[in-house]
Amino acid sequence: MSDTLIAFIGGTGFDLRGPDSPFQNPTDERVDTKFGAANVTRAMLGDKGVVFLHRHAQPDDASQKTVPPHKINYRANIAALKKLGVTGILASTAVGGLRPEWAPGTLVVLDQFLDVTSNREKTFFDTRAVHTDVTHPYCSHLRSLLLSVAGDIGLTLQDGGTYLCADGPRFETAAEIRTYSRWGADVVGMTGVPECTLAREAEISYAAVSIVTNAAAGISDTPLSHEEVLTAMKPALPNVGKLFLEAARRYEDDPTLPSRRATRDFAVDGYDPVNEII
Repeated sequence: MSDTLIAFIGGTGFDLRGPDSPFQNPTDERVDTKFGAANVTRAMLGDKGVVFLHRHAQPDDASQKTVPPHKINYRANIAALKKLGVTGILASTAVGGLRPEWAPGTLVVLDQFLDVTSNREKTFFDTRAVHTDVTHPYCSHLRSLLLSVAGDIGLTLQDGGTYLCADGPRFETAAEIRTYSRWGADVVGMTGVPECTLAREAEISYAAVSIVTNAAAGISDTPLSHEEVLTAMKPALPNVGKLFLEAARRYEDDPTLPSRRATRDFAVDGYDPVNEII
């Protein structure tokens, strides 16, 4: 088996246990870390291992996806993937759209984010300052892979978008959306940060695809409904699944990437920041 190990976070439209599933030997597992526990499902894709992380799952019951976005233990989730040896992450998020031309169902491979969350543990490093470069928070190698795959399978994927992460679980006011739009945000969600920055601290390559499920507050003349979100997600998730599946087949780790060396160069006097995580 290759040392490359990729993980999927979020709903990806995969059928893990059906008769036509491309995955072999799916096994549910609880991973305990110094930051808490996380639930994963491990499987094989040919000769490659893959890991599915249940972002919203209760640590003691992976079937109950009930943890709201502001209460997710992001540190435990990413630490668990690091402990398992994951080298790359493909994440999906459901978002509201701030660009009228991006209709529900639009897929966006993100390239920047804005963070307005205020009540989350945002770093692994609580005892010593470890400064991590996030000028480009999403791995360019994985982004290029996703765009290449999308072109090959005939899937429309918007190249670049700025994700604004809010605490939730409430949705935004129209005034907030107008402000976020002026800041340069293209989509708004509740789970993308600090997930991606913790992955960078853990030296795991990370890329994210957002599914536009609705127009954000004030963009549309009608109020948001849960049915509207589900309607947009239903056809989009299988497309994300196809995209991630083929990307996983092609993915090979490159330990020389900036995303895979994000903190180790800080190591001085025998101090290795990554040991703080695992």
